[in-house]
Amino acid sequence: MAFEKLSRSIDELNYNLKAFAHSNAEYYKLEFFKQAMKGAIGLVQGLLLGIFFIFALILLSVAVAILISEAIGTPSSGYFIVGGFYFLLFLGILFFGRKPIEKILLLKVSRKFFND
Repeated sequence: MAFEKLSRSIDELNYNLKAFAHSNAEYYKLEFFKQAMKGAIGLVQGLLLGIFFIFALILLSVAVAILISEAIGTPSSGYFIVGGFYFLLFLGILFFGRKPIEKILLLKVSRKFFND
């Protein structure tokens, strides 16, 4: 009699442990899916915003180059000035911007990932 109760209790424990493990696995699958979708949505949104920003920047750069060229009187000078500005900006980011950009990205991504 006591052996049957013990056997039944062990069977129930085994069943409950399997159910718990299955529920736990499902929870972590769902949590992983949630985090992956947040990352994918953020990536797509960032890419779209970046593309539209680049289009706007190109159009504004051409407009500023034309404006500078008309003010100076030489047709190509505005384009060289705007191109030189972007080249200097590129060099500044290349030499001085790596650490601050890494720090900002690490902080933003870790806050988004660990706070949700």
